[in-house]
Amino acid sequence: MVEATGFDIEVDGGLWHECANRREWRCNWLVADQSGARCFACRLVRHRPPADDTLANEKLADALGDQHRLLVQLQSLGIPVDPWFEGDGGLGFDLLSSYSENRVVTIGHANGIVTLDLVETLDQVREQTRVRLGEAYRTMLGHYRHEAGHYYQWILVEQTRWIDECRTLFGDERASYTDALARHYESGAPEGWQDAFISEYATMHPWEDFAETFAHYLHITGVLQTSASAGVVIDAAGPVPPQPVRPRPSYGPDDFDAMLADWRWTSGFFNQVNRSIGKADFYPFRFVAAPVVEKLRFVHRVLTALPPTHIAPTDGFARRAA
Repeated sequence: MVEATGFDIEVDGGLWHECANRREWRCNWLVADQSGARCFACRLVRHRPPADDTLANEKLADALGDQHRLLVQLQSLGIPVDPWFEGDGGLGFDLLSSYSENRVVTIGHANGIVTLDLVETLDQVREQTRVRLGEAYRTMLGHYRHEAGHYYQWILVEQTRWIDECRTLFGDERASYTDALARHYESGAPEGWQDAFISEYATMHPWEDFAETFAHYLHITGVLQTSASAGVVIDAAGPVPPQPVRPRPSYGPDDFDAMLADWRWTSGFFNQVNRSIGKADFYPFRFVAAPVVEKLRFVHRVLTALPPTHIAPTDGFARRAA
């Protein structure tokens, strides 16, 4: 039973309160422990722009909407989030602004902390950067998912039994990142990169290849889950008789091929929808090359092999099982 009273809400006999950042950051999450507390998502923000920077803090609220979307998806996939405030190497976010810091804010990940530049919430700035770098896709949510890929490669792959197989597929991440970065921005992606990589940026270094693949895995599963929630069914040409495509809310360890087949039909449909109103493709990527498929399959195997998580009673979020 759910019953709302003022800004508090009763769920199955327990009282939940609005996040303390409801007004300033437009946060719509709840907390169970006490009134006036910040929710789990807001506590993951380690650093923010100065309080007197009204423009940056307005954009902070926009950026947090995408952060919430990332966190909900991680929970839906059973991926645990160990926060930075509970131990070194936990996940956290520094949401800064190049306009405020009087320096270039470098988007990246280090030791669990994801740093994002809030100017990327400005459509004009982000689109200019996308065109200048020749990228097919650039969004704030895309940044969150890509940097989360770096974090989860570090904790779920590099420190586990998966690392040898990861190096076989993606390359040795111990190669010089500085040299790879310089080479990429000097020479660009190698000719024929589509035969082995999901994007041009993925060609730069094994770390970027994994992060790009992880981000695309989240793109794919996110759209399929949303489509399933809406009851989308696509009449697809296939074996006789034709089988309708019904995206699923989740795909198990043995369902990767089915997931990929559903995605190809679903993304193709949404591409046509975008074209019908004169917009660019919804998903402007093609991954028909076997190496790209195997990299996505690897990410699927890693994530579906995770141990069960438990839901922390005070914040409603999945944590690593003991």
